[in-house]
Amino acid sequence: MASAECADLEVSLTRRDAGLYAIEMRFTQPGSEADVRLETGAGEAAMAHIDLAALREQLLDADAYGATLGAALFGSAAAAAMYARAEATAQELGTPLRLRLAIGADAPELHALRWETLRSPAGARLVASEQVQFSRYLSSADWQAVRLRPQTELRVLVAIANPAGLGEYGLAAVDVEREWNGVREALGALQIAALKEPGEATLDRITEQLRGGIDVLYLVCHGTWQRGASWLWLEDAEGKIDRVGGEALVERIAGLGTRPRLVVLASCEGAGAGQTHGAEGEAMAALGPSLARAGVPAVLAMQGTISAQTVSVLMPKFFAELRREGQVDRALARARAAVQDRRDWWMPALFMRLRSGRISYTPGFGGDRSSFEKWPALLQSIKAGRCTPIVGPGLAEPLLGGSRELARRWAETYHYPLAGDREDLPQVAQYLVVHQDPNFPRDELESSQRTVLRERFPLAVPKDMWEAPLDELLVKVAAWRQAQGEQDSHATLAALPLPIFVTTAVDRLLEHNLEARGKAPNSAVCAWQGEVEAEAGAGAELRPDPQRPLVYHLFGRLDARDAMVLTEDDYFDFLIGVTGNRDLIPVTVRRALADTALLFLGFHMEDWNFRVLFRSIMSQQGGGRRKRYAHIAAQIDPEQGRAVDIERARRYLEEYFDEADITIYWGSAEDFLAELRGRLEGKAT
Repeated sequence: MASAECADLEVSLTRRDAGLYAIEMRFTQPGSEADVRLETGAGEAAMAHIDLAALREQLLDADAYGATLGAALFGSAAAAAMYARAEATAQELGTPLRLRLAIGADAPELHALRWETLRSPAGARLVASEQVQFSRYLSSADWQAVRLRPQTELRVLVAIANPAGLGEYGLAAVDVEREWNGVREALGALQIAALKEPGEATLDRITEQLRGGIDVLYLVCHGTWQRGASWLWLEDAEGKIDRVGGEALVERIAGLGTRPRLVVLASCEGAGAGQTHGAEGEAMAALGPSLARAGVPAVLAMQGTISAQTVSVLMPKFFAELRREGQVDRALARARAAVQDRRDWWMPALFMRLRSGRISYTPGFGGDRSSFEKWPALLQSIKAGRCTPIVGPGLAEPLLGGSRELARRWAETYHYPLAGDREDLPQVAQYLVVHQDPNFPRDELESSQRTVLRERFPLAVPKDMWEAPLDELLVKVAAWRQAQGEQDSHATLAALPLPIFVTTAVDRLLEHNLEARGKAPNSAVCAWQGEVEAEAGAGAELRPDPQRPLVYHLFGRLDARDAMVLTEDDYFDFLIGVTGNRDLIPVTVRRALADTALLFLGFHMEDWNFRVLFRSIMSQQGGGRRKRYAHIAAQIDPEQGRAVDIERARRYLEEYFDEADITIYWGSAEDFLAELRGRLEGKAT
């Protein structure tokens, strides 16, 4: 997998007065945890004087426009020096410079400017080279984490609207076959759905396709700008003109359970052919910020009437690069460089809230290994029952979303005061304990998970069953997803011939799937809180085998609420309990943790549950025997902006496991288990 790391420069603009904007800059080198901030030396913010009227007079000359804009942005000596330093550092490191422009909510007028024409302090076109990956960074109130998808599983919807009657409005017909052939070839083997026949590119058909789970929407149509609003010239069911307000498309996409990761809006060359600015460009570019605020992670829109010749080079190059690496801003930089000699090279504008720029990844083992050489040893351990899966909450994320999403929801609802920790569930839950009562987070956890299930899967459960126990709802939703063709990681895991499963999840999905395989699992809960000591003790006396496996819940269960590990204090108390009294964990489980291959599934390395889990495992006796199992595989769930340095993650785990041979699998639990199942069935080599 190609490295996603770049030298990163974020430039922020906020309004101070008419035509006057404060500039903040933050630069981060690859692999560094620290950043460098813009300093003026006078204790005041650097300022940019942007003359909007002067820029309007230069609309027909992109180079002059960019020079005027660059002089305004880098008019401050401190700002010019900061950019020059960032550019030079990136060149020294041999890495591209990711330049993200963040426009404050108080300066919406700046969105209309042609930032892509920007000239550097040295006078060069700043974003015409592939060495600068430029985007307009937009925040969003959307709580959905951006889950990265395997590169080969990206699903693309191409919608090309060419309604009958365009000529009556002075608009040229869209060359559907040319548009389709260009993008189809560039996307190669990716999964592509097309709405291109007469009567197909309707708002309803587009919404229907998106609802089925589309990662990239490529919409080709005419757009107009009237009375401060954008209009898209789509089709009705009969193939005639249907003028749809841009906000209608935004509302449809905002209402989806899972939104596209990338939307590409391509305006066609119409009656304004040859112009460098027009209503079509305004209409498409105006939708970019709206879609980004609605939760679409990346939007590429044309901010002018771009020529067909430029599009024919730009878009195939963009999609080909996107297919190759899955990084949006890098793909656009390389595509823009390919058309830099054309007069309309600057028209593509990227609105993005992806800090890594990535919407996909290539599953596999990281580090200096392109493949895992110890598959035979791992498979042998599994077949012999000498492997212990350790399951994290990530296995249920396709149903319930992630802990960070839940933390953000609680932080927003209950006015959590610390901005930097709003994605940390244990810290937010601790706040609720202090400001509500000790039982409140546990009650709220079940209530929130019910709400998430109902929001994401309204058709999965009959209306009269939504008050059933949460475990029953989870089982029904999981079954509904399987009926829709989705993979169920719990089902794959339950098929393994293993005697012990250790889980930090509080649900019984694993037990249900084991029962569905004809097994008779015993479910036990760690007795760190005393109240569940009797049940945990019973589990300690069992002699589990693959047909009567033990599912051991380290962090509690929905029906063992007092044993739930949810708040900061819970994690500390749990760790103190299991390190101070090793007998709290049954001897069969302790033996498995010390003397089998450990298979971690569904964790984020930096989360509390992962770190506390590791520390509790390390506190158990017999850890020296772990070194006998050099084939340990640890899987880390991919999420944009998290754990992008695979080699550093591997070293981190090695330190935790006292130099044991840890192999990191870069991918989701679903990715890993699908490959594992294939190898066990002899379908992969």
